[in-house]
Amino acid sequence: IGAEFCLDEGLRLVLLATDRSSYGRLSQLITQARTNGEKGSYRLSRAEVEHCLPHGCLALWLVACHSEAQQGVWLKDLFQQKLWIAVAQHYRQQDKSIFSHCQALSKQLGLPMAAAGNVHMHCRSRRIVQDTLTAIRVNTPLSELGYTLFANGERHLRSRRALARLYPKDLLQATVTIAGQCHFSLDELRYEYPREVAPQGHSPKSWLRRLTEAGAAKHWPDGIPEKVRNLIEYELALIAELKYEPYFLTVYDLVRFARSRGILCQGRGSAANSAVCYCLGVTAVDPSRMSLLMERFISRERNEPPDIDIDFEHERREEVIQYIYQRYGRERAALACSVITYRRRSAIRDVGKALGMRLDQIDRINTLLHWRDKPEQLAQRLSEAGFDPANLKIRQLLFLVKTLLGFPRHLSQHVGGFIIARDELASLVPIENCAMPDRSVIQWDKNDLEELGLIKVDVLALGMLTAIRKCFDLIKGYSGRQWCLASIPPEDSATYAMIQQADTIGVFQIESRAQMSMLPRLRPANYYDLVVEIAIVRPGPIQGDMVHPYLKRRNNPELVDYPSLELKEVLKRTLGVPIFQEQVMQIAMVAAGFSAGEADQLRRAMAAWQRRGNIGEFEDKLKQGMANNGYSDDFAERIFNQIKGFGDYGFPESHSASFALLAYVSSWLKCHEPAAFTCALLNSQPMGFYRPAQLIHDVQRHGVEVRPVDVRFSDWDSTLECDEEDAAPAIRIGLRQVKGVRKEAILKIIAQRQQHTISNVFELAAHCCLGKEDLMALAAADALKGLSGHRHIAHWQVAGIENKLPLLGRPKLREASPMLFAPDQNSEVLHDYVSTGHSLRQHPVSLIRHKLEAMNVQTAQSLWQCENSAYVNVIGIVVGRQSPGTASGVMFMTLEDETGLVNLVVWSKIMERYRCLLLTSNLLLVKGKVQQADGVLHIISESFDDVSAMLAGLETKSRDFH
Repeated sequence: IGAEFCLDEGLRLVLLATDRSSYGRLSQLITQARTNGEKGSYRLSRAEVEHCLPHGCLALWLVACHSEAQQGVWLKDLFQQKLWIAVAQHYRQQDKSIFSHCQALSKQLGLPMAAAGNVHMHCRSRRIVQDTLTAIRVNTPLSELGYTLFANGERHLRSRRALARLYPKDLLQATVTIAGQCHFSLDELRYEYPREVAPQGHSPKSWLRRLTEAGAAKHWPDGIPEKVRNLIEYELALIAELKYEPYFLTVYDLVRFARSRGILCQGRGSAANSAVCYCLGVTAVDPSRMSLLMERFISRERNEPPDIDIDFEHERREEVIQYIYQRYGRERAALACSVITYRRRSAIRDVGKALGMRLDQIDRINTLLHWRDKPEQLAQRLSEAGFDPANLKIRQLLFLVKTLLGFPRHLSQHVGGFIIARDELASLVPIENCAMPDRSVIQWDKNDLEELGLIKVDVLALGMLTAIRKCFDLIKGYSGRQWCLASIPPEDSATYAMIQQADTIGVFQIESRAQMSMLPRLRPANYYDLVVEIAIVRPGPIQGDMVHPYLKRRNNPELVDYPSLELKEVLKRTLGVPIFQEQVMQIAMVAAGFSAGEADQLRRAMAAWQRRGNIGEFEDKLKQGMANNGYSDDFAERIFNQIKGFGDYGFPESHSASFALLAYVSSWLKCHEPAAFTCALLNSQPMGFYRPAQLIHDVQRHGVEVRPVDVRFSDWDSTLECDEEDAAPAIRIGLRQVKGVRKEAILKIIAQRQQHTISNVFELAAHCCLGKEDLMALAAADALKGLSGHRHIAHWQVAGIENKLPLLGRPKLREASPMLFAPDQNSEVLHDYVSTGHSLRQHPVSLIRHKLEAMNVQTAQSLWQCENSAYVNVIGIVVGRQSPGTASGVMFMTLEDETGLVNLVVWSKIMERYRCLLLTSNLLLVKGKVQQADGVLHIISESFDDVSAMLAGLETKSRDFH
């Protein structure tokens, strides 16, 4: 275990760790080098190496033709008898001269020599990959790299026989000597918790109990129920046994800080939904209402740290992150990293640039690609894009893209996983700067941390928490009513009626196409129904074929049965059908005799079975254990498939319980405070499945007035306006929706409005000192209508405003506005979409409705009056595409017209026939068959036409998901 350095003075060396102490110093030296430079680079001087001398490390001096003896003298003074001259032989022209130079230095300085490979690839055939990655790294086409590339492909691993032909025996023996001195193993690393978790006079154990007891007394002032008391005692005993108290106290401290600043947060995960975390206030979900498996997050057998995810408002999470850095210091806290690997689009872009292809060519290829296209289909896609698959450059592109898929691309920061150490974190793992200021990241990812037992606290961002908090503020501002997550009235019948009708655009979790299709079938009527609803539309239950059996039993209670009395307790809350990850684990324990730790090992093995193929032992044990206990082979096979599904994408009951709470709160706000809720969503973008245009159209259909962006009244954010005391509030669109205008300019406008009455465009420009670009953007968005009359006059007036001159100021000359005609309605709507992404005048499709009627095109609303299986024509703007992995190649699309949304089902054969059109069109004409059942309506698509030309100039963008 070691690292290669190139010092500022040009000296190159490799340092190797021999034991735990030298590893820590080497890690600190790497940290010093990395934090000296920007992300992706490092800087290190000889003086810094002397100051941070990694005692105990072995050093290899990488000699070049120009290396001077003075460098060796400096190294020898530092490393004494732990320094070798590294000799690399790669059949280059200069190999002999370098070897002679190394011999001379060795004799002059008394330094031993050792063979070195300087390996960059595992086999010679990877030379083209090495060269391509070099081109990507230096951002230069391969044809222009010249001497930047290696002279040949010899920097690969060699057999001992091949090495014996290249190096003298004593140099090879030196490598064995060096390796024999390197005893360090990463298994020696030990994580220690921070000391700050408990106040003076308390141990972590006593402080956690005190906080837990205080929280329990607050939740149950009339006495803690016996079931809860037993749960608390069991959890505290297990936490104490495994010494995890500091972890729970660290999480509690973050939640305490966030709430002290008014930041909404919510913990989730099995550990977060424990009784202890409920008492600590980490979650608002009462564990006594759930049946959670403690061993899902803490296991004696697994002996791994728990994992709690804490969601914070996405716009204020940075406050929590900086609190962690301030409390523990940058030297003791850092984010985990995430290794970003090549996917098809990024590989095509990077390889295409390395091969010298034009960006428009690369973009055309990527536009026609779908994430589910198989690598072997790439040649066909290139042909469809107009490229010749037989062309040499295209063949190189195909080979290199296929080779790079899954290859590491760059190091990024984890979404929020923090490592907090007792002492200096850099002695455990190297740290480097993030691209974002005031952040640092360790060089290990989530899987590395789990392997070595380093505890991670997940500080995550959730847009819906931001939206809910902003909604609470808006409600308080216009009505004085003050809400919080805990005070929202539970089990509201009007809210559940809205949910059952799938009227859930904008709400949390249950707004996706799949969820909205499930809502009228499952018809959630209480909180636990929402818990099931959120979890059931997941790959686990779908791949395990659990969805339809559950729905049948829900509608026909007489169909509910249980495999055995023992499993009834496990499955009764989900009508005999396993829905949650915890249930599948409990089945393995109850029906197959697994211990809690073995059940979780089974789940983990399933999660990795496609990569490692090590599930045979668990599969046999599961099925054999069930057979021994009298369960049928069919039941055992179904449970095994269920676990495989959860391994691909598991969703435990504890996560679903936390999400269900936010789903209910957001639904209640949409139902009872639609104006405030939509206003908050607009101010929290980007988030969710829908763009601002769909959110605005939806709230308008619910009878809420939406007022246009206007420099006289609009703030940066959208706001609520009440004309009368008891009147329903209207939404005033904020200036943030205007494309191309700077936030600084908008803040100037808002500030000047409070000091001056602005009655025309010229005063606006003068008082606010706005540049031409900002004024043009405001004119294009029709935000100057109240000052000028209409868009055309606003454009004319802005065009006549001269930029302020350094010495003379702004010219006083003001031209008279000509008598310009106002733009027609079609032009207004299209310009609205170009400048703000939406229009309050009309929906674009309504502009061509008179033409569509002649084409016998149905509206989204009229489809509900069509007979089942009737053939229809529909037209709409593409607002979403989804191709989930569980859909067997089916694509789901959503179109929008002036009356609502149309959901399309596109079978894989149809998708293949129209793929180019489906992936690139903004406005689609669809012919298909109505499928209506259980309050859900789809169009089974049979043919498509791109009719974007009917609304030429319309700029829209869909939100596409896998």
